[in-house]
Amino acid sequence: MRFVLAILTVAAANAQQTPGFSVDVQLVRLLVNVKNAAGELVGSLDKDQFTVYDCGVRQEIRYFERYTTKPLSIAVLVDSSGSTKKDWPVEIRALGKFFKALFGEGNERDTAALYTFNYDVIQGDFNRNARRMENDLRSIKPEGGTSLYDAIHFAGMDLMHRDGRRVIVIVSDGGNTTSSRSYQDALEAAQRADAVMYPVVIVPIENDAGRNTGGEHALATLARSTGGRWLPATLPDLDRAFSEILRDLRAQYMLAYYPRGIPLNAPNFHPVRVELKRPDLQAQTRTGYYGDEPR
Repeated sequence: MRFVLAILTVAAANAQQTPGFSVDVQLVRLLVNVKNAAGELVGSLDKDQFTVYDCGVRQEIRYFERYTTKPLSIAVLVDSSGSTKKDWPVEIRALGKFFKALFGEGNERDTAALYTFNYDVIQGDFNRNARRMENDLRSIKPEGGTSLYDAIHFAGMDLMHRDGRRVIVIVSDGGNTTSSRSYQDALEAAQRADAVMYPVVIVPIENDAGRNTGGEHALATLARSTGGRWLPATLPDLDRAFSEILRDLRAQYMLAYYPRGIPLNAPNFHPVRVELKRPDLQAQTRTGYYGDEPR
């Protein structure tokens, strides 16, 4: 199983190739959140309310699940650069609550790994020990630059080998100053891992003055491309932001299909679109997947 959203490898028996088209026997999974105009989650829809398109070709939904409970692997990326120093104690308290809430409900196989990044990236292992991760954060002294894209790249590479749903949560002020990887490298790593990204961007004030709006825009685009969303938050709002992430993850639909009728000249990155019968609802999912990836 691949995952966050993963893709499974399935052997196809007696697959026939249609002239002019490729026959792909890989099961593609999409994790989908549905929201109404007020931004409220809608979790009561049936399969026939969804339509999936792969490279513009309508697909048959073979598997459908509401409120999927497949285990979560969450890479939590925490900015430990010098710019976070004054807010560090507040961030630690909020993250500690997040870890406890994550492991206190849901699937008993849910895990998380802590990654901290400044000019370097420190990678943790996946576990269920909330106290240990909070203590690891308390031992850190924020300093140096910000290797945000490097951290996303490494997290994506690690998540690629995890079963179940894969998620990247980022806590940062949005800057990237010392990465050796580019924005595109980070995006591709997350997409190849089928990881949903939730950047929690800590903003000093609500207007644009004093904010890294360019970094915020980059993170917002990363989130949308992977089926997640970015959450700007002032320090008092951190608990709310983490609660919203958990709410999203606990209310996901899982749709799966075998790609059929895909043109031979389809791009390596297959664009995917999910439509709903009800025009007042919006589906939130990843924008596609890489067709050359072994599943």
